[in-house]
Amino acid sequence: MCLADGTSPYRVRVCGTEPIVSAGPFGIATDLGLEALSEADTVVVPARDDVTAPLPEGVIDALRAAHARGARIASICAGAFTLAEAGILDGKRVTTHWLAADLFREMYPAVHLDADVLYVDEGQVLTSAGAAAGLDLCLHMVARDHGAAVAAEAARMAVTPLHRDGGQAQYVVRNRRSSEAGLGDMLAWIEHNAHRELSLEDLAAQAATSVRSLNRRFRAETGQTPMQWLTGVRVRHAQQLLECSADSVERIGREVGFGSPANFREQFRRLAGVSPLTYRNTFRAQSA
Repeated sequence: MCLADGTSPYRVRVCGTEPIVSAGPFGIATDLGLEALSEADTVVVPARDDVTAPLPEGVIDALRAAHARGARIASICAGAFTLAEAGILDGKRVTTHWLAADLFREMYPAVHLDADVLYVDEGQVLTSAGAAAGLDLCLHMVARDHGAAVAAEAARMAVTPLHRDGGQAQYVVRNRRSSEAGLGDMLAWIEHNAHRELSLEDLAAQAATSVRSLNRRFRAETGQTPMQWLTGVRVRHAQQLLECSADSVERIGREVGFGSPANFREQFRRLAGVSPLTYRNTFRAQSA
């Protein structure tokens, strides 16, 4: 697309350390070598197949030099690992794909990772979550550079919304942490009884321990209170029903254990980042 004066808003070039770079089963021809970064206004860094593998020679130096002279640096999906390896993200708030979040935190403790959002704009440095979130980030940069009207037209041409509700949290079904083995029986019981009306005292009685002891064990092994864990299980069960059941949102809330529609909506939005109805519409559209 062109701007109102007929000019192109961007000149896009592909550069790399090899004439052909692979992306899964595909090969992408590179126009230029890393020297192109010395003149780029914006550098967009994609993900790699193996984020733990050493970077090709010259990549870190080229990225650091581009950043030092003021170029805008953006990463798509796990491309944040490349920027973090170059030290560009230290002390900054960033995001990456939720599947890689734990590994990212382990490898780069000096970076403030927010794995629940679609993208983060830190001014000169921007990061996005999954591949689709990279499109969200690119539209955001277009809006920054040329205004909302141009970004809206670009979104229309791409047949995608200019803004999406929520963040990565709506796509995440949390898995149990490996340290939870000591609570295995209790967690399994909660999984199968979350639909019931349960109090903290009920959970402590089931575990044959005191409320204080149960709270302490849960915090030590899961990082959550028993009731926080119970709420998370209920929301996860609700996500599954919203994806495949024709029942009303209110009925699903009751079925998974929430006492009122208002409480269901509040807790679902808090953990998933969107309302139950928005979640249902999103995933019904994806499966249509």
